Amino acid sequence: MSKDHGHAKHPRLEELEAQVRDGQIDTLIVAITDMQGRLMGKRVQAQAFLNGVIDHGAHFCTYLLGTDMEMNTPEGFRLMNWETGYGDWIASPVWDTLRVVPWLEKTALVLSDTIDEATHTEIPVSPRTMLKRQVAAAADAGYVIKAGSEFEYYVLRTSWEDQHRSGWAVPEPFGTYNEDYHLLQATKAEPLHRLLRNQMTEARIPIEFSKGEAAPGQHEVNIRYDEVLESADRSVIFKHGAKEIAYLNGWGITFMAKPDHRWTGSSGHLHMSIWNDDGSKSLTHDPKSDGPYGMSTTMAQFMGGMMQLARELAIFFAPNVNSYKRFAALSWAPVNVVWGRDNRTTGFRVVGNGPALHVECRFPGGDMNAYLTYAAFVGAGLYGIRHKVAPPAEYKGNGYVATGCDRMPRALWEATQALERSEAAVEIFGQDVVDHYLNAARVEQNTYDSVVHPWDRERYLERS
Repeated sequence: MSKDHGHAKHPRLEELEAQVRDGQIDTLIVAITDMQGRLMGKRVQAQAFLNGVIDHGAHFCTYLLGTDMEMNTPEGFRLMNWETGYGDWIASPVWDTLRVVPWLEKTALVLSDTIDEATHTEIPVSPRTMLKRQVAAAADAGYVIKAGSEFEYYVLRTSWEDQHRSGWAVPEPFGTYNEDYHLLQATKAEPLHRLLRNQMTEARIPIEFSKGEAAPGQHEVNIRYDEVLESADRSVIFKHGAKEIAYLNGWGITFMAKPDHRWTGSSGHLHMSIWNDDGSKSLTHDPKSDGPYGMSTTMAQFMGGMMQLARELAIFFAPNVNSYKRFAALSWAPVNVVWGRDNRTTGFRVVGNGPALHVECRFPGGDMNAYLTYAAFVGAGLYGIRHKVAPPAEYKGNGYVATGCDRMPRALWEATQALERSEAAVEIFGQDVVDHYLNAARVEQNTYDSVVHPWDRERYLERS
């Protein structure tokens, strides 16, 4: 069981108990994050919480870490299948993550680790556990990884229910022209953006900026950086909470990577840096280094690892069929694995100066599961340090026309093949985890391939 279930009560738990007793909180959400990055869990009634119903965590069916997007139970997952009987695991609350969520009345939310009740060990394929293991590997090597997330999304005039009734036709964005940095256009949806900024910050998810993005109805939010596990926690709660806030206030919203082929894709950029063992000193800059822009050897190798493994770890940060439609030339989404100084055409963009020097990874989309994405890039960065992987020379100019470099996979099936061949992925995650997520990717691809899409009918119904 997690350390939070020892004899001494966590101060956030004590605070929650006091809030329940005086009537400030009447509902506690206990949540895990599934493979797709969604929050799953239970709502605990306040008195039941005080009576100790989750003193040892909340039970949940093992299938929640072995489904597809439709909550089907596909074959091929070793840890959960009909032969195993789909038993229970434990959602063990991590009280550090406890937050009062102001967009739901008298409600608090706590994220959980997933525990095997018999062995008291964490489930290796759980996304949060996968990132925790990389954080532990960094600590063993003497490092703390810090990161911040940026999310792009579309505000829609059509609700999710409207979309369902229309047969999932192309949605109508809330806007009629490119609103990148455009204050007037952004004002039109400011009632929603203001709620996101302020209610998220109140819930300990500090929002620094929001701004219009490069398409009608598209917007971006920047979440303040912190240690990478905290940043991932913030990211999954932000996406979930943003959907709840939008829905409860009559707005449509989507983090889909590419809602339509004519639209600019929505990104989930990561800003990453590497620090000393107690997180007090950035190790990205070395004034004595002869590396470009004062880049330290540590940072160079960390970025070198991320670049070398970007293709073969793609399904961990581009998990869906649709994810790969965002990777399009001249679209603000990168396609080539090159780096440049403050260059938005490259997959890796080096920004900042001195101790603030860091790398922005521009490959993930808004559809990312932050735990898996950060786990992949932290693991790849540590791999680069272990194996002394030097990054290629800086690419100057239009990164979309770069040659002699890796390119992002063009489709999920290509990313799956790259992961199948990856020895580094097994070194980072273990074979059991790699096999689990390979199966998830194959299920998603096979489902897509078996469906007749509107494009098929448009192209072939009359003319074939």
